[in-house]
Amino acid sequence: MRVCIGMDSAFARGRSRSMCFAASLVYILLSSIAVTTFASIHIYDHEPFQEVGNAYLLAGGSEAIVAEASTASQGSSIHDGRSYIRFENITFRRPKAAAKARGSVPVHIIIFEAADRNDIGGSAYGGQRAICCTPDLAKMGVCKQGEIIRRPSATDINWPVVLDVHFKGKSVISSLDSQKVSIKKTGMYNLFFVACDPKLKDMVMSGKTIWKNPDGYLPGRMAPLKKFYVFMALAYVCLSIVWFFQYVRFWDDVLQLQHCITAVIALGLFEMILWYFEYVNFNNTGMRPIVLTTWVVTVGTIRKTISRLLILSVSMGYGVVRPTLGGLTSKVLLLGITYFLASELLNITEYVGTINDVSGRARLLLVLPDAFLDAFLILWIFTSLSRTLEQLQAKRSSVKLDIYRKFSNALAVTVISSVAWIGYEVYFKATDPFNERWQSAWIITAFWDVIAFALLCVICYLWAPSQSSQRYAYSEKVGEDSDDEEAQSLTKEKQEGQVELSIARQEKNVGTDGSFNQEDESEEEDKRE
Repeated sequence: MRVCIGMDSAFARGRSRSMCFAASLVYILLSSIAVTTFASIHIYDHEPFQEVGNAYLLAGGSEAIVAEASTASQGSSIHDGRSYIRFENITFRRPKAAAKARGSVPVHIIIFEAADRNDIGGSAYGGQRAICCTPDLAKMGVCKQGEIIRRPSATDINWPVVLDVHFKGKSVISSLDSQKVSIKKTGMYNLFFVACDPKLKDMVMSGKTIWKNPDGYLPGRMAPLKKFYVFMALAYVCLSIVWFFQYVRFWDDVLQLQHCITAVIALGLFEMILWYFEYVNFNNTGMRPIVLTTWVVTVGTIRKTISRLLILSVSMGYGVVRPTLGGLTSKVLLLGITYFLASELLNITEYVGTINDVSGRARLLLVLPDAFLDAFLILWIFTSLSRTLEQLQAKRSSVKLDIYRKFSNALAVTVISSVAWIGYEVYFKATDPFNERWQSAWIITAFWDVIAFALLCVICYLWAPSQSSQRYAYSEKVGEDSDDEEAQSLTKEKQEGQVELSIARQEKNVGTDGSFNQEDESEEEDKRE
């Protein structure tokens, strides 16, 4: 694939070539984003360069960085308010065959904001665009052959930043002294290592770069999630307090279904707390520890799996219209195990370690099973829910039927909202290939936690532990008798009202008994006479 970045306004532009160039740039930037989305310390271990147009490129990273604070200190604290990209132990190694030539051969390091991507590269006479200066452009005096085509940014003449590292003489290795590039403007920044000399085709690079924000190493687009998980943890704490109070208060009447709801609440709270500490650790160190991240991912996967199986079991009428799942138990468990494995593998691939451990095609193979199982679960849930509603209508169980209708409405709203959000997410990513709207990207992730919590709150409201919890329980009685028992078990106040009514009727009868007795006595006297 050929790539060239940007174009001076004086250069002639061909529409078809511009489209090719833009598509190539999107490919390169997306590749770099896929490699380094979740790491503020990027480590390179003998990374090879790729041929792109008339240059050889290595994507070094792409992250959102907030401009450093005006009150930034010179201390070593991670909260010193400074923002920068720091290079450490950067080493380039070229083949021995390329080291035979004499002279100085440069390697270029480019740092540019996504908004300034058109300030890199160009072409002459509407020809093929290029990153490195071509002989035609050199003749026009636009650039020097063998160097990067760069035009100063409209907002800062010092950007994009280009650093040069030279191979001197016949040396095989060239190194960059440790240095730091301060970030004065908030934006999405990209880093590329570029070689223009064809003799550096098989060159490799090692070292690391450190990307820092004013408050730590957490990338700018992920920083809002740290505060978000604090609020989510507090929300789960409030729900837990209300639920466990009812849970302990009516322990003798708690059903098996309510035990499962308790487990989901506890797992949700635990997951939110773990996510928060994982982000704090990431912000302090710049790396995601494998053990902690794996724990977070696993707890989240267990919570998602149990939640889905809980909704499926409720939709089947477990404990309401049937005492057990019967022959479906093994199928439900098999589906749960399969979903857990697919989701766990996908999440570990996405969050644990480096993103470039798995290629795009392999990640697609991991996403498809998870999406297919989710679709299958939704279909099974609504099919089972429809059958359960029909059975409750046939039994004339009005209380249970009302609960299930509310549950089905909440579930329908959740599914419709999820589908609509997926459409918005696809649109958001398709219209923002360079992640320039990174400041609102965290909402994409936060939505799924919010909607899961909202549905859990609805379930807790409908099946809250109470003294009348047995109205949810399975009963073989049908018709009006079963319905009357449910209605009588809802509140004790209703029974007390019936008792008072019967006492009032007895008092009324006492008031009229006297006349009835007198009539009976007179009739008996007449018969005697």
